[in-house]
Amino acid sequence: MSEVPHPGEALRQQRRQHQQWLASLAAGARPRQRLAALSVCASGALLIVQAGAIAWLIQSIVVERLPIVQAVHVFGLLAAVLVARSLLGGLTQSAAGDVADSARLALREQVYRRLMARGPLWQRRQRSGELGELLLAHGDAIEGYYAGFQPVRVEVVVVPLLIAVAVAWVDWVVAVIFLFTAPLVPFFMMLVGWGAEAAGRAQLGELARMSGHFADRIKGLGLLRLYGRGDAELQGIAQAANGVRVRTMKVLRIAFLSSTVLEFFASVSVAMVALYLGLSYLGMMSLHASVPTLGTGMFCLLLAPEFYAPLRRLAAHYHDRANALAAAAEVERLLAEDTRLAPGPADTASTGQEPAQRHAPLLRVQGATLCPQGSAQDVLRGFSLSLTDGQRVALVGPSGSGKSTVLEALAGWLPPRQGRIVLREGVRVGYAGQRPYLFHGSIADNLRLADPSVSDARLQAVAEVAQVMRFARDLPQGLDTVIGERGFGLSGGEARRIGLARLLLREPDLLLLDEPTAFLDPQTEADLLQALAAHTRGRTVLMATHSEAAMRWADAIIDLQQLEVRA
Repeated sequence: MSEVPHPGEALRQQRRQHQQWLASLAAGARPRQRLAALSVCASGALLIVQAGAIAWLIQSIVVERLPIVQAVHVFGLLAAVLVARSLLGGLTQSAAGDVADSARLALREQVYRRLMARGPLWQRRQRSGELGELLLAHGDAIEGYYAGFQPVRVEVVVVPLLIAVAVAWVDWVVAVIFLFTAPLVPFFMMLVGWGAEAAGRAQLGELARMSGHFADRIKGLGLLRLYGRGDAELQGIAQAANGVRVRTMKVLRIAFLSSTVLEFFASVSVAMVALYLGLSYLGMMSLHASVPTLGTGMFCLLLAPEFYAPLRRLAAHYHDRANALAAAAEVERLLAEDTRLAPGPADTASTGQEPAQRHAPLLRVQGATLCPQGSAQDVLRGFSLSLTDGQRVALVGPSGSGKSTVLEALAGWLPPRQGRIVLREGVRVGYAGQRPYLFHGSIADNLRLADPSVSDARLQAVAEVAQVMRFARDLPQGLDTVIGERGFGLSGGEARRIGLARLLLREPDLLLLDEPTAFLDPQTEADLLQALAAHTRGRTVLMATHSEAAMRWADAIIDLQQLEVRA
């Protein structure tokens, strides 16, 4: 019988996993990370030299009345140290910034790959605004972790230790005060940090939900205005924004509270050092054989605030660590669903084919039961289909008979509830739906999504095949004419032709076309079918259609209402 881990232990283990994941994001910037750590430690070491030079000057000039001319070399050393520390500080910030940029890019690449791996089926059930936050706010949340927290974490381990050793060499009592008061800072920082991480996670989650809510309303703005729901949705957005405000203020409250607590303990510790030195000079406390010199006291007092400064900076950046861990937890939460929910064409393809199977059908459907996304009723039961190379097949039937559902299933967007869809290994599938998504930009930019490196000549040729040039020639700038989001400014038939041209640029082996000739006049439809036949020669086309011309163009017709095949 396996033991159930204690909740506290499970939480610590989860936090360690998140820290390992954060460390892996910066794996590509390890040299810059080491450079930032080395620079911050070198700057801390030079700080001891700086304090020693200042203390020596005070002791020599003020107490021993040494002429300033004889201390010129120390002034030169002090100036060189100040310049070196300034350069090292700039180098630290630059290197840490490069690490943060590299980690943020790695996060976005990783999230993007995982989102793409989920497939269209999983993505269609998500809120696009919430997923967008994974690439935006969550990426920004980890920036402070690498640019602020990581260098300070190294500094807090090395620099206070160097300062304690240097102070112990001149006055062991002050070093003992340092060592006994230093643990108070990380102890209270740890206590506050737990609350900061929980608050940061809640704030990021609320921000993602508000972004999803707002993005969904923006996409449906026209429909909301049509049904008079504008005022009601404004109230919903106001409530979501208020939730983000409350969560954000909780995070800031904890951050300010932690800084206040840690500043208090650091100030008290410095005051203890000053009190000890003052009592020693007044002769009210004697822990040494002789009274410390003014130079010794100044050396200790100059380094006392600097001993606690890394701890204070760590406290100031500790909420960056909490935000990064919260971002890691949110990424894990939003992307933790089972990937088996979203099979693509490669998932349905059979593996380990024998050489004899190379001549098997391009695609074979066996006894498939298909149910549209979000529906509780099957539209097709026992559906079977076999497609060979170079075949042109028309998929017909009345509206609602399942033509689009079949194409989505063959494209890998919809897994069959029963049966099998077997795709020959290595076959590339392309799908052009009834409502292709067109982005704000030129028509050419929307076409180049399929192949960014396509030449202008090939782009023009494919646009001719899909009959895009038939209407693009009349536009002010041809293919460079800018269109709105979702094809605003184009008719439904023009948008479908752009989607078809974009598909043709990919040159798939199997083309799944959902009513590409809808809304076209007879002449344009005839020209499109003729050009499509020439361009797709040797490739397989499955076209859902109501058009008689498209049925005559096809080699075979599959009537979904009768579930029969006609040649």
